Amino acid sequence: MTIQEMKEKKREKGYTYALMSELSGVPLGTIQKIFSGETVSPRYDTLKALEELFREAPVVQEECVYRIDSQHTQGSYTVDDYRALPEDQRVELIDGYFYDMAAPTVLHQRIGGEVHRQIANFIMDRGGSCMPLISPVDIQLDCDEKTMVQPDVAILCKEDKAEVWGIYGAPDFILEVISPSTGRKDYTKKLSKYMAAGVREYWILDPYQQKLLVYFFESEVCPVIYGMSEPVPVGIYNGELEIVFSSIVKWIKEEMNR
Repeated sequence: MTIQEMKEKKREKGYTYALMSELSGVPLGTIQKIFSGETVSPRYDTLKALEELFREAPVVQEECVYRIDSQHTQGSYTVDDYRALPEDQRVELIDGYFYDMAAPTVLHQRIGGEVHRQIANFIMDRGGSCMPLISPVDIQLDCDEKTMVQPDVAILCKEDKAEVWGIYGAPDFILEVISPSTGRKDYTKKLSKYMAAGVREYWILDPYQQKLLVYFFESEVCPVIYGMSEPVPVGIYNGELEIVFSSIVKWIKEEMNR
């Protein structure tokens, strides 16, 4: 991938230099020099790290995906194919591709559950009408036949999008908890999909680095990177709801010390 192609991907995904440095491990100053043209011949390993940042997440290997019939190939699957899968086959459907979803760890579940609890308590205490949702819940994100996702936590404020089987359309808020098997998909593929579909706010929580990436798409400052030592405001509630991470940080430390 050339530097020009990376520049185009950067614009397409809305990445800042700071975010690129955070995700790739390449120093911020090095990235700025490469993209400004000051560094004419970057090191090979630096270019490979940046190139990986812009690569699309790999799809599930063919042999790991339930095939409806011999006519189907990756990229041609639909919501009907998704619903025809065996119940124990955990995947997401994005633009006609199946992506594997490994069973979440206990820590992953606890984090999602704690964030959902705080959101649900806030809504209930104020008699709010928005719905707090927690995985697994099917979300037909684009209202087309090619995508069905299952984010870890979501908030839906338009009740007419709620169906018996799940959600038809984009929620207002989505949180994804990073795991080793889903990280690149959450940072790239899902970021693009959520933004294009009309999700108002997208949080990416990385428990391994104890960092939170917040995309509040209605803000001029986007994304914002937070640590987990202080409460983080939810943009769609104008900061009236703040998520506290003290218990989550404790669980992460306990997990790391095992």
